[in-house]
Amino acid sequence: MRTIRLLLLTLLILAIPAASFAQFGVAITIAPPALPIYAQPMAPADGYLWTPGYWAYGEEGYFWVPGTWVMAPEVGFLWTPGYWGWGGNAFAWNEGYWGTNVGFYGGVNYGFGYGGIGYQGGYWRNGGFYYNRSVNNVNVTNIHNVYNKTVINNTTYNHVSYNGGNGGVNARPTAAEETASHERHTPATAAQSEHQQAAGKNHELLASVNHGRPAIAATAKPAEFSGKGVVAARQAGAPYKATTSRAAESKTTETRSAPTRENRAAENKAPATRTSENRAAENKAAATRSTENKAAENKAAATRSNENKAAENKAAATRSTENKAAENKAAATRSNENKAAENKAAATRSNENKAAENKAAATRSNENKAVENKAAATRSNENKAVENKAAATRSNENKAAENKAAATRSNENKAAENKAAKPKETRPPSESKPTTAHAQPAPKPAPAAHAQTASKPAPAAHAQPASKPATVAHAQPAPHPAKEAPKTEEAPRK
Repeated sequence: MRTIRLLLLTLLILAIPAASFAQFGVAITIAPPALPIYAQPMAPADGYLWTPGYWAYGEEGYFWVPGTWVMAPEVGFLWTPGYWGWGGNAFAWNEGYWGTNVGFYGGVNYGFGYGGIGYQGGYWRNGGFYYNRSVNNVNVTNIHNVYNKTVINNTTYNHVSYNGGNGGVNARPTAAEETASHERHTPATAAQSEHQQAAGKNHELLASVNHGRPAIAATAKPAEFSGKGVVAARQAGAPYKATTSRAAESKTTETRSAPTRENRAAENKAPATRTSENRAAENKAAATRSTENKAAENKAAATRSNENKAAENKAAATRSTENKAAENKAAATRSNENKAAENKAAATRSNENKAAENKAAATRSNENKAVENKAAATRSNENKAVENKAAATRSNENKAAENKAAATRSNENKAAENKAAKPKETRPPSESKPTTAHAQPAPKPAPAAHAQTASKPAPAAHAQPASKPATVAHAQPAPHPAKEAPKTEEAPRK
């Protein structure tokens, strides 16, 4: 019976088109539960990339592998998530991988940048990963390579976790995704494998236990299922449908296959017939779908390419405008700062120059005043000396003139007196009359008394020039007393 089961499983796997599934591990007929709704924990550090959670299959059925942040195996690598795909008779799991481009992951909307096509959560540039804050939970204090770009997800299959089949996502690889599938790939890292193994051993993560709402929906780091980095699911993505385990399925198959040799022969023949028929129908349907999908994919790829180019051009224009605005603002700020600094420096220099000029002017003024005062004092002393000398000279000259004049007057007075006194002496005694008592007023000595000042012995030394004969001519007015002498002769006529 074990040989028959292995044969059936092999035939089923061979019947799945190779173009639809790159890798596979197990094949079951029960669809995985819907993706739970949960929040993304904060990125632990720069360089960690987000890997979304998914439903894996184990001995006890589906179990949830929490989403987590992991380090890329190489700079420039991005993660392409695995996905469940329906191959006509069963679901097969397609493993995720690392590569320089994100490939096809079934069109499943895992969220956080994985909206079904490509990845909008970030990109590599110059050896650093830049995070889109609109879909990633990052701490901008520790992580500075961030940007903000709105991501629009396809909500038609919002929480569906598989591609194809009944209720699955109807998506096929695009030309770009087909190209990415043939590039060099790197499988999941050791940390990711350890993370899945730890989840498979956690009973609470079984879908049959948590009913599509796991208590550990995401973690900050791989295999860390406790602590502040653990995030629980808010709710299940859809109502949970109970599924039987693989052990129960095996037991039922063994019960049905146990009876007789006839049944065993019939069973062997029937699967072989169905396998041939199914393979022919599937190959035909696959060829038809492939042609239709290629046409649709080419059209969609062209549309997305045009949209992406338009979006990129618009984003580039926006960034260019923002950069120019930032540069202009920075330039204006620098210009204002430079002008303010220049004005301040100019004002400082002006004040310093004014202070220096004022100080120099004050110094020159004081020096000029001192020189002027000194010159004025010198001139004053010289003028005083000249004036004193001139005054002394004038005083001496005046005194000499006065003395000369006094000596002249004295000599004249003496000559006049002498002349007036001579007639009295020559007059004969017989002419004198007894009435001489009336003749007393004639020889008035009063005028001669004024000439006594000239007879001072001190100035007599200066009177030597008075002996010049020219000065005697000026003494003619002195004989006025001679007129009085006749008056004495007329007195007896009374």
